[in-house]
Amino acid sequence: MNIVVCIKQVPDTADVRIDPVTNTLVREGVPSIVNPFDEFAVEEALKIKEQCGGTVTVITMGPPQATEVLRTALAMGADQVALLSDRSFAGADTLATSYTLSKGIEKVGAVDLVITGKQAIDGDTAQVGPGIAVRLGFTQLTYVSKVASVNPEQGTIVVERLIDGGKEVVEGRLPALMTVVKDINKPRQPSILKMKKARNA
Repeated sequence: MNIVVCIKQVPDTADVRIDPVTNTLVREGVPSIVNPFDEFAVEEALKIKEQCGGTVTVITMGPPQATEVLRTALAMGADQVALLSDRSFAGADTLATSYTLSKGIEKVGAVDLVITGKQAIDGDTAQVGPGIAVRLGFTQLTYVSKVASVNPEQGTIVVERLIDGGKEVVEGRLPALMTVVKDINKPRQPSILKMKKARNA
């Protein structure tokens, strides 16, 4: 299984400020963290890798300081990471972000599964994951709360997803993209040794 996880560096919600001129988030001087939903995405990728084998690649789009969230992913157990960074990405909307991330995923090669958090806490649109799926032509599975099975040989994945008023079980074909909710797992805490190793990556 070749799994890609898309994560985002976001401002800590305890210190969010809006620029009154541009009406955009002020990121300079504000502590940044891994988007909380994306930690569940990384954990689920690692769990699937442990069951099926393969590799986990974590991608983020952002300024150079976004390497910090990639270090967190490495410490959790990701095999490789990639930063997509360019001044022209500044202020990108969900359309531009999903386009850029899909191009980054294509560079990884033959991908079986892409996982994202259901949304970013700084935008709350929940549009980037589905946008990537459309651009890649992947099966789209949103609001996933449980992965029941993954069968790389048969090219299928069965998930449980949240819907209004309950849950539904869906089987889809690989390659697929799924967006995950926080109830799907409990993200692992990296060891001190892995954190030190990731700091030097």
